[in-house]
Formats: sequence, C-alpha cells, structure tokens
Amino acid sequence: MSSRLAILFLTVFIDLLGFGLVIPILPTYAVELGASSLQVGLVMAVYALMNFAFSPFWGALSDRYGRRPVIAGTVFITAAAFLLLAHAHSLALLFAARMLAGIGSANIAASQAYITDITPVERRAKTLGLIGAAFGLGFIFGPPAGGLIKEHFGMDAVGYSAMGLSLLNLVLILLFLPESLREKDGTRKVEMKPVTQTIQALRNEKLRDLFLTSFIYIVAFSMMQVTVALLWGEHYGLSEARIGYMFAAIGLASAIVQGTMVGWLARTFGEERLMVYGCIIMAFALFVIPFVPHAWFVPLAFIPIAMLAVANGCLMPSLTSLLSRSATEKEQGQVLGMNQSFMSLARVVGPSMGGLLYGWHFTGPYVMGALLMGGALAFVRAYHNAVRARA
Repeated sequence: MSSRLAILFLTVFIDLLGFGLVIPILPTYAVELGASSLQVGLVMAVYALMNFAFSPFWGALSDRYGRRPVIAGTVFITAAAFLLLAHAHSLALLFAARMLAGIGSANIAASQAYITDITPVERRAKTLGLIGAAFGLGFIFGPPAGGLIKEHFGMDAVGYSAMGLSLLNLVLILLFLPESLREKDGTRKVEMKPVTQTIQALRNEKLRDLFLTSFIYIVAFSMMQVTVALLWGEHYGLSEARIGYMFAAIGLASAIVQGTMVGWLARTFGEERLMVYGCIIMAFALFVIPFVPHAWFVPLAFIPIAMLAVANGCLMPSLTSLLSRSATEKEQGQVLGMNQSFMSLARVVGPSMGGLLYGWHFTGPYVMGALLMGGALAFVRAYHNAVRARA
C-alpha cells in the first residue's frame, strides 16, 4: 500500500470509528427521547437526505478545486455535528445534529475519487475494497465503544468522543494527505440541484442500471441497519453493549472480506458476476436475520452477519469500480458523487420504510429487504445485457 493510500485508509478508518460510536445507539437514544418507530426511522433518514443533497456537490467541488480541501472541510463539519450531538437532549436537536452530520459525511465520493486518481483501472476494485476494509474496522471498534461509553457516561460523552476523533482525523489530513488531482477542472459547474441531477443521471443509459442497483441495495440494507438494534434488544434481550459487539462482528467480517478477498474475487469471477452473487447472498442473509432461534442466537446469528459481509464485498467495490471506468478522469468526482447521492436517497427511503415495517411486524424489514434484492438482481442483469449489446 502506498503512503498516500495508507493515510487515506487511516483517515477513513478514524472517520468511520467516530461514525461507528454513534450509529448503533442512535435508535435506542431516540426512543429514550420519546421517538416512535417512525420517528426513529426519520432520525436516520434525515442524515441520508443531507447526503443525497450534498454528495454530488462535494464530488463536483473536488473535481474543480481538488480532493484534499473537500475532504478536510467536510471532516470539520462532521466534528461540529458531533459537538451538537453531545448537547442533543431533545428530538429537535437530535434531528439537527444528524442533518449537520449528513452534510459533513457526504464526502465519500471525494475519497473514492482520490483513489481513482492514484490507482490504475485494473487495481481499482481491490483498492476500493481496502477502503471498504477501513469502513469495517471502524465498525469493529466503534459500536462496542459507543455502547460502553453511553452505558457508563451518557450520550454527551459519546458525542464528545466522536468529535475528538473527527478533529484528530482533520489534523492527519492537513499534515499528511497530499492532493491527488493532477489537473483541476476550472470549468466544472458546481451546483446543488439533487433532484434535477438525479433525473439526468437516470437518462444516462450507460450508468442508469448501476445507479438503480446501488439504490435498491442500500434501501434493503438500511432497513436492516436501522431496525436490527431494536430487534436484538426487544426480541433477543441484548444490552446496548452487546448490540455494539454485534455491530463490531459485522465490521470485523466486512474488514476481513474487503481487506483480503475482494482482489482475489474480482480476478477470479469478474466484477459483473460478483454483483450477481452479491445480490443473491444479500437476499438470503437479510431474510434469515429475524428468524434465528432464541436458544441458538449464538452462534447462528453470526451466519447472516458473515453473509452480509461477503455480499457487501461482492457488490460495493464492483459497483464503484464499474462506475469509475465509465467516467472520464475529469468527472470521477461527479459520477461517484451521483452514485453516493442515489445511495443517500436510499438511506432516506430505507430507514423510513424500515421503521414503518418494523412497527407493523418485526420481520417486515427483513422479508421486504430480501424481496428488494431480487429487484436489484434484475437491474444487474439489465446492465450486463446492455454491456454485451454495446460490445
């Protein structure tokens, strides 16, 4: 791994460590503040709504002015959001904190564009998998730490801890992360028109099916993500700390798969085939989660967790790599930002749907998620057919 990738890996890891501190305990904290199941979903959804609005903006801004200033500026915004979270003792302030965090965390496209700037095409899936491993590692250490901190010191301490990590991340970026963009595009338009840009993206026949696959996949995954803490707490009797350990297990499995297996999988099966496998594995994993027998929760609950990690490893690096191949060097940030925008829109829809379905029946988000992955598989096949037709 080059020194630039090592620093980016570290900054992504620290960023996700702060994110991981907060995410598993947000649903239960929102309930403590009096939120209904629907409002729990909306707390998660407002974060994603800001991601939807700002991802293409930050991506295009990084095409024009460079990756480094965008990454640094958004990390500072994230630190401010965690400071607000430390003082969020009402639902209104919790919503405001998550809105600001959504604006700051919409920088993932700039990080992905950084990778495409410095990585040859044939190695992108593997390198993007390493960044996925940094995400996984953040979830290994963040959730159990967040659960323990909240259990013993309260939500204020969680917010301050996450803010401290973001500020450390900012220092590392400013000191050690050089600019990756060789030619900045001074003519690049930087606009914030997420709805118009989404409609335009859906008219792009080369990218449409990939964007829609991302959208459906994240809807299904986020329905699980926003409700599984409630499922494990209410139906399996897990404490907040133990729920944190379960999220850490998801992170560990993801780190292993994306850090060690993605390159081999891409070389052996090809990115297009990996997307098919990922959809099938994800559907089965989601369906199984709420039906694990109580008496055999350990070890059977870890089977769908491992499958989720494999499915993520098959889908996300492959999707991102194929999108980057379809974009010119000067529009990497914009295209990858648009993909993040679709994923963010999915994180608006998914938590809202997940909260409603969970309120109806605790198995609802998982059964629906499995069905949605069948739809994602249909778009993957449509993309394959379109590629063959153009060839």
